[in-house]
Amino acid sequence: MNMEYKVVEMREGWLGGKMSGEKLEKLLNKEARDGWRYKSMTSVDVKGRIGPSGVDGVLVVFERDAG
Repeated sequence: MNMEYKVVEMREGWLGGKMSGEKLEKLLNKEARDGWRYKSMTSVDVKGRIGPSGVDGVLVVFERDAG
């Protein structure tokens, strides 16, 4: 069985802010409708649009059968 993977970078805003459960839930449901299954999640420092420092974010990994 061949698998394919998708990685989605999430953050609450360009300048940081608290990650919302509602935003994550919407992402998980959207990807599930497209056939993706949640695989894992990792906390990361995501580079923001303004300034040199990063903001809190997560990388969400999904997988699905490749055909």
